[in-house]
Order: sequence, then C-alpha cells, then structure tokens
Amino acid sequence: MCKCFKSLKLLLCSCESQEVGSSQTVTALVGEDVILPCLLEPAADVVSKSLEWGRLDLEPRFVHVWHEGQNLLVNQNPAYRGRTSLSTEKLKHGDLSLSLSALKHSDNGQYRCYFPSQGKTSTVELLVGSVASPVIAEININSSIVVLQCESKGWYPEPELLWLDAEGKILSAGPTETVRGPDDLYTVSSRVTVETRHSNNITCRVQQSNINQIRETQIKVKGDFFPLKSLLVFKQLSCGFI
Repeated sequence: MCKCFKSLKLLLCSCESQEVGSSQTVTALVGEDVILPCLLEPAADVVSKSLEWGRLDLEPRFVHVWHEGQNLLVNQNPAYRGRTSLSTEKLKHGDLSLSLSALKHSDNGQYRCYFPSQGKTSTVELLVGSVASPVIAEININSSIVVLQCESKGWYPEPELLWLDAEGKILSAGPTETVRGPDDLYTVSSRVTVETRHSNNITCRVQQSNINQIRETQIKVKGDFFPLKSLLVFKQLSCGFI
C-alpha cells in the first residue's frame, strides 16, 4: 500500500511492501543458466505493469527492470548486462520469474522481486557453486603400506573430503587441509595409509551438500607389489546427492 502527498509541487509516495511467500534458495554451478522464481497470486496479466528485480547489497541495485510493456535497463547494474531476461508470455500469467545466464560466483546473494503496483515482494537466495574432480597427487610405497594423498582444487562453498574402502565405509585418515584462495575457491587435501596385504579399491570423495554435488576418484591398491605404473586404476564419478 502506498500513501502519497504533495510537497513543493512534487508528488511523494511512501510505500509498504508485502512479502509474498517464504524466501526460496536456488542452487546452480558456475557457467550454468538459472531461473529465479517469482509468482504473483492471484495470477494476473502484468505485461503493462512495472516490476523490479534487484539486489539491495549492490549499487546500483537494479538487476532487471520491466516498465509498461518493455525492458528498462538504463540503470541496470553492469555486472548483469546481457545476462537477464523476462518472458512476455509468462508475464501474461503472473509469472515474474527472472532468467539469469552464464552464472558467476559474484552472482551469489539475495535477490528481490518487487511488484510496486501491489506493493508485493518476494526474495530468492542464489547459491552459485564450483566443483572439481579430486586427484591422487602423491603416493609413497614400501613393502607393507601405501600412503595416498588426495587433492581437489576449485570448490565453492567449502567441501568435505572423505576416504572410503571398497565397501563404502569411511576410513580413518589424517586431517583435511583446507585452503581458501584469493578467488574465494577452496582447495582440500588429505592423506590416508592403507595396508597392501589385500587388494582393495580406495575412493577419495569430495562433497558439498549445500549445492548437492559429489566428485570421486578411485584407486586400486593391489596386494602383491607392482611398479607404480601398474598400481593405479582411476575411476571418476560426478553426481548429486540423492
């Protein structure tokens, strides 16, 4: 609801916004395209109306503005130039959702969908992640044990590293070393010691539950001694959590 009054020949308005629905979280990976949802209830044709997508932590705050049937992007934040769009067909049915393409880590944040004619707002939290397959970076061998080191570079948010045996059970390993780089991406590494008495498949798993991502590398440790080249059999897996 807006209250307006005249002052110095200007019409000034003070508006109260009404939150529509609870805040939603959308997750995606760097480089992907995403839809930030915003639905008007009850549904109505809003093509001829005005609406604003924005981030209040930015200056200028405007991510995408629609005004009376057309895009109004003169004050759009430069970081979003050429990457946002609204569907005219969807606007006819009260769907104010924003398409955002070629995601970057800088897109992380809270977005506000604002429909001023009804004073309604809706918020969406966008979490843009990065993943990388782990690599067996170093192997030390003697007659009875193998020391494996696993490293994975380029994760966001901070992931978890686990060692698993052939049955999927978590192995006792050294502490995980985590380094956050100047690009805000995380590198994780860890070592585990396994006996060579029996053949065994050892898996290094790196996972991040907030973005629903897992990456794995598997190595086969053989019971009898082989040269280093013959010892390694790698398997990579990329998937989401179930």
